[in-house]
Amino acid sequence: MAQQYPEWIWQNGVIKPWKDATAHVMSHALHYGSSVFEGIRSYATPEGAAIFRLTDHLKRLYQSAKIYDMVLPYTHDDIATACRDVIRKNGFSAAYLRPVAYRGLGGFGLSAETPIDVAVATWPMGPYLGPEALDVGITACVSSWQRFAPNTIPAGAKAGGNYLSGQLIAREARRLGFGEGIALAASGLLSEGAGENLFLVFDGVLHTTPASASILAGITRDTLKVLAREDGIDVVERDIPREYLYLADEILMCGTAAEITPIREIDGKQIGSGKAGPVTRRLQQLFFGLFDGKTQDKWGWLEPV
Repeated sequence: MAQQYPEWIWQNGVIKPWKDATAHVMSHALHYGSSVFEGIRSYATPEGAAIFRLTDHLKRLYQSAKIYDMVLPYTHDDIATACRDVIRKNGFSAAYLRPVAYRGLGGFGLSAETPIDVAVATWPMGPYLGPEALDVGITACVSSWQRFAPNTIPAGAKAGGNYLSGQLIAREARRLGFGEGIALAASGLLSEGAGENLFLVFDGVLHTTPASASILAGITRDTLKVLAREDGIDVVERDIPREYLYLADEILMCGTAAEITPIREIDGKQIGSGKAGPVTRRLQQLFFGLFDGKTQDKWGWLEPV
């Protein structure tokens, strides 16, 4: 089925028809990957549409831009308002949001000075890894592609160029018939999924890889750490060897798009019982409970549209 595009998008301070949001083919970002972006979700809650952790996502957007010496021509509040405005303009409640800032048309060299263009798109999105993924889980494989080494490309920035790595990992997994790929760090230890963070469960304890494992320390990852500890589930950040993937009681992927997706099999080896385990189910209840009112939002994560 062809992608269905929304009617409206925000670009450089103006809401305009989707088809009119264009960039020049010689834009710096197109040639050199010089963009930073965020993936954010809006949920339909009992109190109306709310954007999940909008402030935290936009804080990371500006942090990513800082790493790449990109001075955004709009304030945090400007972009937050744009996010709300474009959701309302399209008539959405539950939706995915994509703020993106990129080097536009200017000089042609790697370090050329260019204008910084900014856009905010939104569209309806269901479960990223498939409609059954949240329930029955997915299969995954360890990719032949490793994540970039420390002090080469900053994994802590959510930058467009970083996702060339994720594309290789994800497309290899699909070609081999798996639902998603998992990458090792340059150390040979576990890193993350193509575009998701990982949690492994051993004896009821959550284990996740540290920021030093060339991961993007995700906002959903942070959310699950907070919710788990609040619920009495211990969380450990540590280096994890590849073989521990096959020994875990449960494994889940998480991210704004993936939300909380269990992994039932890796490299043809069944994980635990071959379905979402009790810790994964509990985290799903706590996480999705934020949006239907069953989990109290003590942290102010739900920001009304």
